[in-house]
Amino acid sequence: MLNYLWGFMILAGITYGAFQGKMQAITEALLNSAKEGVSLCVTMAGIAALWCGIMEIAQRSGLIAWMEQKMRPILRFLFPGIPKNHPVLQDISVNMISNFLGLGWAATPAGLRAMDGLRQMNEERCKKYGGTPNAASNEMCTFLIINISSLQLIPVNIIAYRSQYGSVNPTAILGPAIAATAVSTGVAVLFCKMMDRRNR
Repeated sequence: MLNYLWGFMILAGITYGAFQGKMQAITEALLNSAKEGVSLCVTMAGIAALWCGIMEIAQRSGLIAWMEQKMRPILRFLFPGIPKNHPVLQDISVNMISNFLGLGWAATPAGLRAMDGLRQMNEERCKKYGGTPNAASNEMCTFLIINISSLQLIPVNIIAYRSQYGSVNPTAILGPAIAATAVSTGVAVLFCKMMDRRNR
């Protein structure tokens, strides 16, 4: 649907510009946009490589494991249905820590592994106690909602975008970003707990 919508908007804009005699301006805008797109991709690729490398170093040095241990009380509160030492808790921890640091690129692989682990856990639970294995469990829904709301201490993406486009103070977004994501995460946790209690 979105492909049709964007296609229509592009064709409508080009057609309108042609009737107005502004094809040269349209061509210049297309070339400038393509140039900016490539430049932004190169910039973001460098930032992604840097922070993914930092996350890999943190994981190999044991920092992620240490942070995961410190997060255990939070994880027990958010995911009471997951056994205490289940391996999926480490993937959830890596995902949450990466999102907390604004590293969506590093969070995605861990998030996919965590969701796959939660799916397998749900299938095993359904075989043992009955239920619909294809339906998302409470833990899967909670993880997805927490992942989407994503409390961020350092919004790396937004800072990079602001820097790329010449912002005088790219880090000025820190305060509003922390406040906005803290509210969204708080509401997400409250919603998850309310739905969990209602389902039980």
